[in-house]
Amino acid sequence: MQSSLMQSRSHTSRGSGLLNIVHGWAVLYSALLVLAVVCLSWTLLALPLYLLLPRRLGTIVGRRGIMGGFRLYAWYLSLIGMYRMDLRALDALRGGPALILAPNHPTMVDALLILARHPNIACVMKKEILANVFMGSGARLARFVCNERPLQMIREAVAELGRGGILLLFPEGTRSVQSPINALTASVGVIAKQAAVPVQTLIIEADTPYLAKGWTLFRRPALPITYRVRLGKRFAPPEDVRIFMAELDAYYQAELADAAQAQWLGKVADIGTGRRSP
Repeated sequence: MQSSLMQSRSHTSRGSGLLNIVHGWAVLYSALLVLAVVCLSWTLLALPLYLLLPRRLGTIVGRRGIMGGFRLYAWYLSLIGMYRMDLRALDALRGGPALILAPNHPTMVDALLILARHPNIACVMKKEILANVFMGSGARLARFVCNERPLQMIREAVAELGRGGILLLFPEGTRSVQSPINALTASVGVIAKQAAVPVQTLIIEADTPYLAKGWTLFRRPALPITYRVRLGKRFAPPEDVRIFMAELDAYYQAELADAAQAQWLGKVADIGTGRRSP
């Protein structure tokens, strides 16, 4: 009798485990499909709008379109139970002054989720994204800033801030690979000084290394993913860039020491072998 009961529990456990695996794959692929549809749909609209609309109107339409599309995608991620996210702190930035948003950068979705909460953000991005079929046309219409040429990037960023916009710039320059944060680039300090605008830090926490450095797009994560963005310290425009960057680094080090990603950040080998994947 006891043996039969144990076998029954074992079969039930295996069945439940299989269902969880199937559910995880279904959630992952449906999320990627919806993102592709959202981006391609906006691309088909953004390309002719970029050619037809005057610059100012095109920029407004482009940024609101990106916000709407990514907000729809964020809603879908919550609906299917892939993410438990809290982005409400970003809503306090609406209607505020020109400033630089400076988040840490644990995963690939960070910019996407931040852009989903504000209608007037110019994102500093890599040249490869501007050439991407999924996002390039939308980024051009929104007049995002390319970081390929540092001096031109600084000029465009300062001009954007002079028009009262919000600039999204990741001080690490790429996704985090060290714990708690990579070495910072000085561009955020240089731009803040030249534009005479404050730097608003954002603290991002993610408990699962999905889409971190070393995690491939089609690798199934442990679900659900807990993701939170909160407002950090707002720094006044710097007078000395070197001193400012040292203060900024010290602040991130302190704020992120006990962040959720401290469990996995920096363990690139573990991410690659999937030890956190169920």
